[in-house]
Amino acid sequence: MTDTVSSTESRPAHLTRTAALETVAATAALLFNNGQTTERVAVAAERLGHALGVPLTLHPHWGELALQVKGAPFSEMVPVTPIGVDMGKVLAVMTVVDQVCDGALPREAAGPALEAAGRLPPASTPRFSLFAAIGAASLGVLFGALDVPSLLLIALSAGAGALLRRWLVTLGGNPFIQPLCAAALAGVIAAAADRLRLAEAPSLVALCPCMMLVPGPHILNGAIDLVRTRITLGLARLTYAGLILLMICAGLLTGLAGGGATVLAAGASSPVPLAADVIAAGCAVAGFGTLFSMPWRLLPLPIAVGMLAHAARWAMISLAGAHVAAGALVACILASIIITPVTDRLHLPFAALGFSAVVSMMPGFFLFRAASALTELVSVGPDAPADLLTSIVVNGITAFLTILAMTIGLILPRMLFEHFLPAPASRRWPSAIPDTRDN
Repeated sequence: MTDTVSSTESRPAHLTRTAALETVAATAALLFNNGQTTERVAVAAERLGHALGVPLTLHPHWGELALQVKGAPFSEMVPVTPIGVDMGKVLAVMTVVDQVCDGALPREAAGPALEAAGRLPPASTPRFSLFAAIGAASLGVLFGALDVPSLLLIALSAGAGALLRRWLVTLGGNPFIQPLCAAALAGVIAAAADRLRLAEAPSLVALCPCMMLVPGPHILNGAIDLVRTRITLGLARLTYAGLILLMICAGLLTGLAGGGATVLAAGASSPVPLAADVIAAGCAVAGFGTLFSMPWRLLPLPIAVGMLAHAARWAMISLAGAHVAAGALVACILASIIITPVTDRLHLPFAALGFSAVVSMMPGFFLFRAASALTELVSVGPDAPADLLTSIVVNGITAFLTILAMTIGLILPRMLFEHFLPAPASRRWPSAIPDTRDN
C-alpha cells in the first residue's frame, strides 16, 4: 500500500482548535464518501477528535456531516454524499487515524497525510476493465453459461462497459449515467448475439455484465443504518441504490430494444460442478474487489472467503436439497463470521468486502427471468397463458427472499460481534487528550 504519511520540512509547533476540527472533518468525509460503514466513520472521527483535543460527536446525514464539539457551541458542517466505494482510500485514512492516535504520527502531519490518502488513485483502467470482464464471465459460469462463445461475449461486454464507465467519469456529471450507459451497451451486445446466433445463452450475455453494476455496498450500508435506527440515512442509501438498479434495468431494456430485441428467453440454468462453481466464485470476487479498488495484497482474503462460502451454498443446495435462499443465508452467515473480525482488524469497509465475497450469490438470474416474463406478459396482453404469471411470481419471490437472506446473513453476525465483542477502549479512545487551543 502507498505510504500516506508524508514528511514535511517545516511544521507548525501545534495544531489549533479550528485546524484540529478541520482535520477530523476531512477524515470523516473521506471515510463516509468511500464506503465505510456509518458506525465506523463515527467511531474513527470521535476517536481522532479526542486525540487532537476536540472531543466531539458526529451526526451523519445524506449530503452532509455535522461535527458538534462537546461542551461548546462550536461545530463543523461538511458537505459530502456517500456514493463512492474505494477500499484503498478507506484503509489509508484509517492508517492515518491509528498513527495519530497511537502517537506514531505528529498531529500537525495528519492533514497532509489525509490529503495524500484522498489523492490515492483507484484501480488502473486496464486492471478495472480486465477484472470486470473476468468477474462477469465468472458469473456466467455460475449461472450455467458453459459455452465459450457466450463467455467471451460476456467478458467483451463487461470489459467494454467498464471502459465506457471510466470515460464517463472523466466527463463528470450525474452518477446515474454510468450504469445506464453500461447496461445499454450490454443490451445492444446481447441483442446482436441473439439475432446472429452467436451464443447459446444470450440472456446471460445481457445479465452478467449488468450484475457487475449492482450497488451492493450501498444496499448493505443502508440496511445496517436501518438496523441501527438511522432511518433517514438508511432510507436515503437504499433509495440511491434503488435508483441505480432502475437505471440498470432501463439501460438494459433500451439497449435490447435498440438492438432489435424485446425479450431474451431465459431458460433454466444448468447445474455447475463443485470445482467450477468454487473457482468461478473466486474469480467473481476478484472482479468485484478490483472494482472497489482493493489493494492487490488484500485480494486473497475475500477470494478465499467467497470460495468457501460458495462451496457451503453448493453443498446446501445440491446435497441437502435446500432452497436457494436458505443456501445463500448459510453461506452469507459463514462469510460474515470470517469477514467481520478481519475488517475490524484491517479497518476495511465491511459492506464492500462482504458484498465482494458473496456477490456471486445475487439472484440476478431469477430477476432476469421475472423481468423477461413480465415484459412478455405486457406484450401478449389478455391472451397470456397462466404459467407466465406464475413464472413472474415464483421468480420474483425467489429473488426477493434470496436478497433478504443475504442481507440478514451478512448483517446478523456483524451486529452480534459488535454487541458481545466490542472494540477495546484503547482502540476507541486514546488514554490522554492533549490540550489544543486557538492562538
